[in-house]
Amino acid sequence: MLTIRLTRKGKKNQPFFRVVVIDKRRSSKGGRAVEEVGYVDPLTKRHSLKKDRILHWIKMGAQPTARIHNLLVSEKIIDAPKIKQFSVTKKAKAAATPKAGEPRPEAGREALKASAPAAAPAGAAETPATPVAETPAPDVSAEASAKEEAKPAEPEKTA
Repeated sequence: MLTIRLTRKGKKNQPFFRVVVIDKRRSSKGGRAVEEVGYVDPLTKRHSLKKDRILHWIKMGAQPTARIHNLLVSEKIIDAPKIKQFSVTKKAKAAATPKAGEPRPEAGREALKASAPAAAPAGAAETPATPVAETPAPDVSAEASAKEEAKPAEPEKTA
């Protein structure tokens, strides 16, 4: 599939981008482009696009990247709404929710024990809570010593 995207050129700390039509599977750093259709200079805010060639490649099925799509919309080459390029994922939102200095929520059994029971509907009779007996954790050191005793002793080698 062909895509219209940017390829970086220029020196270190002096980026310069070419707008190219290229096969999506090729490298953005060193892949050979089908055609160069413009350039973007972010330092001087200058850019030049070949409108007729871009429209030709879009008709042929080339898909512009989000950045190029928004650039084409702002230059009124295509008539479409802009695409939101960066979105915050649900995972990032959840990680950003606890503030510094606030205690983190507990995990495991302690959290379940500490959580308050759900409110009972009005008119429901309260039932006394029955204590749940916890099973004691097995003694790991006793199991380890039993395994050591079960191993056959290796015969000593004499020289």
